Amino acid sequence: MTLPTVVVLSPDEIFCRIAAEQAHRSFDVRCVADIESVAACVRDVKPAVVALDLRNVRDGGHAGDRIVEDILLEHPEIKILVLADPDCPELLQRRAACSPIRLHCGMFTVEDMVHLIEPLLPKPLPQPAVRTTTERTRDQFGEAVFEGLTRKFETRSPQLKQMLDDLVIAAAHDVTILLIGETGSGKTYLSNLIHELSPRRKEPFLHVACGALPRELIESELFGHSKGAFTSAHADKDGKFVAAARGTVLLDEIDVLGPEQQVKLLRVIETGEFEPVGSNLTMKSQARLVVASNLELQPLVETGRFRPDLYYRLNMLKFEIPPLRRRKVDIIPLAKKFIQK
Repeated sequence: MTLPTVVVLSPDEIFCRIAAEQAHRSFDVRCVADIESVAACVRDVKPAVVALDLRNVRDGGHAGDRIVEDILLEHPEIKILVLADPDCPELLQRRAACSPIRLHCGMFTVEDMVHLIEPLLPKPLPQPAVRTTTERTRDQFGEAVFEGLTRKFETRSPQLKQMLDDLVIAAAHDVTILLIGETGSGKTYLSNLIHELSPRRKEPFLHVACGALPRELIESELFGHSKGAFTSAHADKDGKFVAAARGTVLLDEIDVLGPEQQVKLLRVIETGEFEPVGSNLTMKSQARLVVASNLELQPLVETGRFRPDLYYRLNMLKFEIPPLRRRKVDIIPLAKKFIQK
């Protein structure tokens, strides 16, 4: 049975690919990179839903309102989801109040967008027998290797199984990943798993425990420094973003970064560029970034301790690792496993 089609406006190609992977059992995704192409794509594919990500669209309120009006006039049967910045344009709020559209203002992840789209789809939803990305990854690595990589997270919890399936999808794409979980929940292990299941697995995997470093040395550890940059800088030193080459850098306890360090990290995420401490030489990182914290970052944004623009970039693909107390189905099997050891 044919899946319904959803047209997604997003200039982020990786975001679209991950959305297509996560939605593969519910709908097909057709992405357009600019708002001027939406109307033509809608006429061409006749989708069930149009999802408009207006956060990076110039004058998104007026541009979004115009395209929504055009779609409603020409295709009143199509459902529309509008995704906007937290300071939601008043024009879009008025449009949502008098039109059959769904408006979401604020931060969101790929998974959030998929969940917002699914209720708008025609019912019942077809469930074709297709191979999941996890199954394809098993074939790629071989059953024994795949089981070896994932065996630490043997679980009966549907919540954790779904998270691991989504993690396998994300690992295959070159995108920054945020892991949230309590101390001991497995953030370092999962970060290494992401690296091992990615095309970068033959390159270095470097772990930076930000909380274990004096704040004044974190920049040197990440970006390196030039000779004489500070008292103990007796020679030039490469930071982790250089040492990792085309591998993966895990930044653990990112919540301890100060404002200036957050600005520099945001620049690395957006452009790959940075300068070593004490140097004017601009360098470019080729590494993939995985970020971890045992604290939710949203409250830190609200109290001014964490930059909202950095949080937005990190929150695009977030995985929350449930603690054992929230997956009681795993307690007895784990206890038996420990007793056997």
